[in-house]
Amino acid sequence: MHYYLKTVKKNYSSLPEPLKCTGSMDTRELRFSRAMAFAIDEINNSTDLLPGVTLGYKIHDSCSSPPMAVQSAFQFTNDPLSMYKNTKVCSQSGRVLAVIGDSGSTQSISISRIIGPFDIPQVSPFATCACLSDKTQYPTFFRTIPSDHFQALALAKLVKHFGWTWIGTVQSNSDYGNNGMASFLRAAQKEGICVEYSESITRYDPQNKIQQVAEVIRRSTATVVVAFTSPGDLWVLLEELTVHPSPPRQWIGSEAWVTHPEVLRFRLCEGAIGFAIPQSKIPGFREYLLDLSPAKVAASHVLSEFWEGAFNCLLEKRAGSANRVCDGSEDIQKLQNPFTDTSQLRITNMVYKAVYAIAHAIHNIVCKKINSAILSDQFMKIEPVQVLDQLKRVNFSRNGYHVSFDANGDPVAFYELINWKRNENGGLEFVTVGHYDESLSPGQKFNIKREIIWADGGIQVPVSVCSDSCPPGTRKVLQKGKPVCCYDCVPCAEGETSNTTDSSDCSLCPKEFWPNAEKTICLPKLVEFLSFNEVLGIILAAFSIAGACLTIVTAIVLFKHRFTPVVKANNSELSFLLLFSLTLCFLCSLTFIGRPSDWSCMLRHTAFGITFVLCISCVLGKTIVVLMAFKATIPGSNVVKWFGSKQQRMTVISFTFVQVLICIIWLVLKPPFSIRNLTTYKEIIILECALGSALGFWAVLGYVGLLAVFCFVLAVLARKLPDNFNEAKLITFSMLIFCAVWITFIPAYISSPGKFTVAVEVFAILASSFGLIFCIFFPKCFIILFRPEKNTKKHLMGKR
Repeated sequence: MHYYLKTVKKNYSSLPEPLKCTGSMDTRELRFSRAMAFAIDEINNSTDLLPGVTLGYKIHDSCSSPPMAVQSAFQFTNDPLSMYKNTKVCSQSGRVLAVIGDSGSTQSISISRIIGPFDIPQVSPFATCACLSDKTQYPTFFRTIPSDHFQALALAKLVKHFGWTWIGTVQSNSDYGNNGMASFLRAAQKEGICVEYSESITRYDPQNKIQQVAEVIRRSTATVVVAFTSPGDLWVLLEELTVHPSPPRQWIGSEAWVTHPEVLRFRLCEGAIGFAIPQSKIPGFREYLLDLSPAKVAASHVLSEFWEGAFNCLLEKRAGSANRVCDGSEDIQKLQNPFTDTSQLRITNMVYKAVYAIAHAIHNIVCKKINSAILSDQFMKIEPVQVLDQLKRVNFSRNGYHVSFDANGDPVAFYELINWKRNENGGLEFVTVGHYDESLSPGQKFNIKREIIWADGGIQVPVSVCSDSCPPGTRKVLQKGKPVCCYDCVPCAEGETSNTTDSSDCSLCPKEFWPNAEKTICLPKLVEFLSFNEVLGIILAAFSIAGACLTIVTAIVLFKHRFTPVVKANNSELSFLLLFSLTLCFLCSLTFIGRPSDWSCMLRHTAFGITFVLCISCVLGKTIVVLMAFKATIPGSNVVKWFGSKQQRMTVISFTFVQVLICIIWLVLKPPFSIRNLTTYKEIIILECALGSALGFWAVLGYVGLLAVFCFVLAVLARKLPDNFNEAKLITFSMLIFCAVWITFIPAYISSPGKFTVAVEVFAILASSFGLIFCIFFPKCFIILFRPEKNTKKHLMGKR
């Protein structure tokens, strides 16, 4: 009922003074003691519970101090047991059968260690330390209030529910605070909550220690403070924070202080939330509480102290005191303090249930003795161990509130979520906004029913994080030397995505997918190939068709003037075959445009190789014809008969057959095929033709080049032969262009990526084809169409 123990200086030369409580009275704890007395009076007047048996009691003040609690515990163990039946007076030497208390966990631990070996059961209405559930250390301990183990879990889930991952903690430096906070920190770690600071305090700490803790709270970046403290320890800290206020802090409280009326005077805790024991109603208790006559008050030194403190008067005149003497006008009905406040009976009901639990245990023992006819006429002996045994089995309801204990001596955990709200008068009050029920399934344990007012007076949930959430498309990178809640947001690497907030890792997209610009989802990669629908494909296709049309027009012009000297002088048969092969060369470039398939890949390379060999073979044949023609003018030469029309046709067929044979071997052994190129561009799939056999491709191309070089050499040899229209000069220029194009093609082909590789090959085909048609046939067509006067035998023979 008091919070301080009088400090005694020991001189070790005389006996120390007896322990004595000091300081102001905790009227709330006084109400708890009156609740115990009320419950015992109810039981003694009951005809159903312990009829004919009277329970007595003795109240000790532990002063919220372990030394005083230990002293009281020794008194419990020193009295003999004696209990009478059918009498209203307890034996003067009545020994304790059970203990109710203490409110503090540390004091309860001290008491339990002393009375436990004597099998005296202890039922606490307010000691919540999870350590007391250990039956190996505290075998006789029970409680009607849930263990802090469940409260710690509930608080961790509450903090997580509102998204607070960066918090500060303060605890009492006691068994209650240290064990409760340890349980909370374990639960918070599992929920991914980080703690910026963790401070411990007691009301006995020097002022500089309290100031140091207050300064930590002021300077912290965490806006949420979880306080696992007793009310007395928290008062000294809040008083310091009131002198030099900190920025608004959202306080999260344990049940020890979150519903304590004395703490309501600290306005800096406005908006505080926490879990508390459910409020309840005890019929008749308020009337009993306020039924204090002067005689009752004077008979109890505790009530006398309360009365004098509440009304600021003395029950009797004391020398040296300036206070007035109570004159009988004092009205407890009008008194407003925690003693008379019965609007929210929470811990009071825990005391009430504890008394009834012990009464039911004794009742069960009495009933067994009556049924077994062991009861004597004058005396019935009950051992504390019997009460202990029956306490484990109690299971009843009183005023609608169920009472039972599990194997650890704990009740089922049920809490109300309390919010400190400002009332109409401007003061703070406790408002129930939700509940937590440990007996329900995980998804239903926590429930918020009403709107919460926060520390800033608003309804917007405050933010307390070390680092802002990382949006999708980024990942968290921990900051060196800081908790896991402090991190930087780094964009996902190429080819990776994250589609959740605060992702710790990015996922690699499948091979044929690529992230969008935000790197939040994987999209199918763009498929690229040289298409007829794109500008480059349209241009190349247009040139290809134009080249084929030009070749056909040239053939028509030559065919129409096939009997003229210009056409006849230049081997018209090979010329038309050359024009046919050039048409095929122009058209084969179209096979390189469009979506590649296995068939189109085989067609494009073989068609290219064969048509170009046919073309070069014709040019080579024309070159040989020019050389043979001039050799035939030498007297005695018999060359022409060895290179007539048949031999020319056989030359073209033979050269072409070799290329056909190479292509067949290539197609049979390792033909080209279509592939999806995923390596050239990371974000694009290139549809292209794989060579199958690189040797086959370079053999085809090499054979074309070999014929071209051979043709070029022969044309160079024949370029100075006398004639007005020496075709060898034209062939020399055409082969020069042809070789230049294909020599530059090789490095361009190797270095060009994706569809541009195909474009380079098509360009080389078109460029060399246009080179041939312009160099060889343009001069002839020009003479035929625009200079017909030169299209005569005399002009060709150089005769005037």
